[in-house]
Amino acid sequence: MRRRRVGEASELDAMAVVCLLPSLLYVVIMFVYPFLHGIYLSLRPAKQSGLSLANYVAFFSDEWQYRTVWITFGIAVPNTIVVVAVALLLAYGMRRGIWLERTITTILVLPISLGVILLAEGILGFYGGRGWFNQILLAAGVLQEPLTLTHNYTGVMLSLFMQQFPFCFLMLLGYISGIDPSLESSARTLGAGPWIVFSRVMLPLIAPGLAIAFALVFVLSFGVFPSAILLGQPAGATRTIAIAAYQQAFEHYDMSYASAIAVVMGLFQLAGLVVIVLFRRRLVMAPTMGVGKR
Repeated sequence: MRRRRVGEASELDAMAVVCLLPSLLYVVIMFVYPFLHGIYLSLRPAKQSGLSLANYVAFFSDEWQYRTVWITFGIAVPNTIVVVAVALLLAYGMRRGIWLERTITTILVLPISLGVILLAEGILGFYGGRGWFNQILLAAGVLQEPLTLTHNYTGVMLSLFMQQFPFCFLMLLGYISGIDPSLESSARTLGAGPWIVFSRVMLPLIAPGLAIAFALVFVLSFGVFPSAILLGQPAGATRTIAIAAYQQAFEHYDMSYASAIAVVMGLFQLAGLVVIVLFRRRLVMAPTMGVGKR
């Protein structure tokens, strides 16, 4: 059998390229072209001829519009921190298996199957002013007046948490379960307590997966739209940048301005990802995959 020379193309290389082409074509058609077309539209204001940055100037000159960026960050960042923290706590506790693990995991990931609209309706029915949650607390004498948990910031946070927690939990559980248990056992043998094992041994190994989970949850949270409308105040405290883009496109019929807002939204998402990636590079990058659960 003839050995392949260094630099010589092999049949496997050609097959890899052929297999990769459909994926590349899909990315170009479904992402690259729409994104570039959106940038082009954003540079063509409706009332002007030629290319112009007027839409971007208008967006950042109007407080009603540019404040949506900070509102969106105010929703996305806290939600991301809470989701990742709770998912990490549960995944770490279940890393070596617990009693009724499959049943508990099924319950935790159940919201995935519900969809955003059904989930929002469920939250309104359970946490609303006349929902079960308030009725139980009122009947028990814990409250004198019902809590306002929907049609505000809290309602949006509840919806986002329930939507994104299952994905983050499953991702971290798979990542943590794959870390070699002998590393943890060795640390305990050397006298390390639970906190030292977690902070000095496990956390540096979990950190790369934690950064990926944080990035995915942040991007999903930053694009919040149906939850902000159904469970928030779309004309006030939860008017996110996605709602601003929708209003310009389908209420004012200004696709150029809407495209500019969408581009701004994408750039802020990209900036957030860049910060997360730069932070991830500073983390301990060690081989972590071992025998997993035993």
